Amino acid sequence: MENRIMTSEYLPEDEGDNPLRPKVLSEYIGQNKIKDNLSVFIDAAKLRKEPLDHVLLYGPPGLGKTTLASIIANEMGVNFRITSGPAIERPGDLAAMLTNLEEGDVLFIDEIHRLPRMVEEILYPAMEDFAIDIVNGKGQGATSIHLPLPHFTLIGATTRAGQLSAPLRDRFGVVLRLEMYSPEELACIVTRSSRILHIDCDQEGSLEIAARARGTPRIANRLLKRVRDFAQVMSSGTITLKAARQALDRLEIDELGLDMVDRRMLESMIKYYDGGPVGLDTIAAVIGEEAVTIEDVYEPYLMQLGFLSRTPRGRVVLPAAYSHLGIEYNGQMML
Repeated sequence: MENRIMTSEYLPEDEGDNPLRPKVLSEYIGQNKIKDNLSVFIDAAKLRKEPLDHVLLYGPPGLGKTTLASIIANEMGVNFRITSGPAIERPGDLAAMLTNLEEGDVLFIDEIHRLPRMVEEILYPAMEDFAIDIVNGKGQGATSIHLPLPHFTLIGATTRAGQLSAPLRDRFGVVLRLEMYSPEELACIVTRSSRILHIDCDQEGSLEIAARARGTPRIANRLLKRVRDFAQVMSSGTITLKAARQALDRLEIDELGLDMVDRRMLESMIKYYDGGPVGLDTIAAVIGEEAVTIEDVYEPYLMQLGFLSRTPRGRVVLPAAYSHLGIEYNGQMML
């Protein structure tokens, strides 16, 4: 998994101060409805000289939730503090973060659906009343300290909005869903990124990379970096349609964005189980991956393409996948 280019999950190369991240809303490509609404919310908050209301961003990984959160902080002119749900293990960890915030600061919690329940309950009064209650001591000698907090903006990001508890979800004043990108929007992102990376990329080359990026900017930028390597070493240094196709074919990424792992999964189901129905654990054993990885990383895109279906009896490969793989469809029924 750590070497898989086509995953939309975070990889080590995506960490750090990424120069490809836009800093202001005007540079952010796509998600036009969200940008238009956010612009109004930010301007209104600045006019009132108040912090922005708490914001929940949800949608598939790699669409720019972290980037959008940093843009909000930048547009509001405040500090940006970042953490993640799994990193906050105890209520004290969250209390320390909250008490170190300054007036108007943005606290960004990625994977907020993975917050422990005890930590989540500390957030409720912090979000609503901008105060937390800290219990000092144990037993009969325990005392409760009411600690006021500066007014701040909490931005939560999640790929699984359904796993958020209702009390937490209801405390967000702004809830925004990020949608998958069109090839044209991704081509604009590739063109912008190529300028930042100082690599020439023509329009056809950008579109070719965008078409294979699964509608995800993170994957598009990752592909651009790999195609850049091939273009600089094996051609004139310019990413043209021919150079992009040659590089992506060498990387075994086909015209729909399927890589070797995707194809091996579908081919194994067809070869060994006649296309299904086949259980998730069985698929995991055959291709040597964890079931949760298949469910969260591989399956969503295959289902979007109409290549795979989840049924009560297991996963079934659909006729479109047979056609794409060049395998004759045997007409099995989805049960």
